[in-house]
Amino acid sequence: MLTRWGRAFDPDRPLPEHPRPQLVRDRWVNLNGVWEHAFAASADRPAAYDGPIVVPFSPEAPLSGVGRQLRPHEWLWYRRSFDAPDLPTGGRLLLHFGAVDQSCTVWVNGREVGSHTGGYLPFTLDITDALADGNADLLEVRVRDLSETGVHARGKQRLDRGTIWYTAQSGIWQTVWLEPVPAAYVERLVLVPRLDAGGLEVTVHARGPEERAVVTVSSGGHIVGRAAVATGQVALLPIPEVRPWTPDDPHLYDLEVTLGEDRVTSYAGMRSFGVGQDAQGHPRLLLNGEPVVHVGVLDQGYWPDGLMTPPSDEAMVHDIETMKSLGFTMLRKHVKVEPLRWYAHCDRIGMLVWQDMVNGGGRYRHLVTTLPATRPVRVSDRWHALFERRDAAGRAEFRREVSETVELLRNVTSLAVWVPFNEGWGQFDANAVAREVAGLDPTRQVNHVSGWVDQGGGDIRSFHSYVRRFRMPRSQWPRRRGRRVVALTEYGGHSMRVEGHDWSSREFGYHHAEDAADLEAGFVALHEPLADAVREGLTVTVYTQLSDVEDELNGLLTWDRDVLKLDPDVVRRVTARLRIAAQRPESTQR
Repeated sequence: MLTRWGRAFDPDRPLPEHPRPQLVRDRWVNLNGVWEHAFAASADRPAAYDGPIVVPFSPEAPLSGVGRQLRPHEWLWYRRSFDAPDLPTGGRLLLHFGAVDQSCTVWVNGREVGSHTGGYLPFTLDITDALADGNADLLEVRVRDLSETGVHARGKQRLDRGTIWYTAQSGIWQTVWLEPVPAAYVERLVLVPRLDAGGLEVTVHARGPEERAVVTVSSGGHIVGRAAVATGQVALLPIPEVRPWTPDDPHLYDLEVTLGEDRVTSYAGMRSFGVGQDAQGHPRLLLNGEPVVHVGVLDQGYWPDGLMTPPSDEAMVHDIETMKSLGFTMLRKHVKVEPLRWYAHCDRIGMLVWQDMVNGGGRYRHLVTTLPATRPVRVSDRWHALFERRDAAGRAEFRREVSETVELLRNVTSLAVWVPFNEGWGQFDANAVAREVAGLDPTRQVNHVSGWVDQGGGDIRSFHSYVRRFRMPRSQWPRRRGRRVVALTEYGGHSMRVEGHDWSSREFGYHHAEDAADLEAGFVALHEPLADAVREGLTVTVYTQLSDVEDELNGLLTWDRDVLKLDPDVVRRVTARLRIAAQRPESTQR
């Protein structure tokens, strides 16, 4: 099945846009396009290659042109030649991978230049010393993917896909690109809006001998702030008459940073997140000091033609804009890290984001991942064996990747909440992990556990309710009573097949609808009591889900995104009721 963007796709120029919107240099080289690939039974270089593959689509994705799944006992090889761009005197050439699932090793001209494990996170290699002198250079990548047979992060991928688990994919699935940099260059920026101080906190992390950078902030083409800052040091840039970012007014400030010969551009939005009480004393999430209800939808981020890779930039925009047009104010990005352009689109369009961490660990057990959904079972996640988290190295790897995810996405304006664990999948020591996340990023809230197996931590008490009517809880954990925000972070799941737009012969959902009228009646009835719950203190709703995915036919959109199953006006009326149910004139922040 192809989407409209997949049908228009050019295999020689897939995803040509700059992949890192918050740290852009004018000079860069996109290596997406046609490479060679080979499946191998050992880690040795293959004697011959199997044929072309379109990068950055996994071999399992139709748009790759391959159509074969990498198994845990196999290795996947890639190769292509490239012409290195000219470098400034003393300059370096960086090779960036947006994401490679799961573990890989990279060679340039036969010289190993680095390796990486972590299928959802980017990495960068300095390949300057491996370049050929005046000749075309050869890039080789070897990949191995254990999927659920190992402990690495895998999200919703599974080799035996079905119901809520999706086709396991492998290899390069985000943009690969080259970037020439001078001897001293900006490595990363940390941007923290400080509404209370009327300015933007900037930290320029750099490599090389330069010790001072100049940061310029603009709005609508007019410079509103400029300062010289020491690299590695926090500096507050005052911004006069700050225009706060909100979903209704997603205003962004442009940034330019110069460090010696290096120049990068970026952007930031001025906003604050928090928890406070409304006039009735209910704990609420705050945006810029005001209570706000997050009316969200669960977003898996899968595509029939690209799997985890969006078929185009326009496809990402379509999903976000469609949900916003229906009255949703938040997307919960479900156990997946998207390409950075997706987050930039949420910033620009005005869509709040909840970011799940990507789960790993051993094969999940019914006792802790499904039984608590229907039984009042309270299980401590310090019992690592119950959660298939015996492996200490796997737990340490998860914690490292949580930290890397926070660093990767901390500048995203729209990102409001971190979600370390979901429904017990690979869960362990959730309270400690939540404290670590809050320590890394105290500017956002943490939903330590989405769904069941609650451990009493974080800022949010989260519920999933598919088979029962949701009711506001009567009490909190004794030491947290009245302090955590109450959130319904998954519910709904009403399924309906749309002939000609379905992918699977199976249908998974929690409530079956025969036709559009039946689906609409169920959707409206489902939400009738939720507005009352919002008035009683419910602050977050997350409907399942944005689109169909494989067997799951419970999307608002079909998997090819061609059909919206519900009358948009009906959805808008429902989401409007939820948004306004808790509006109060005043709040007390804590």
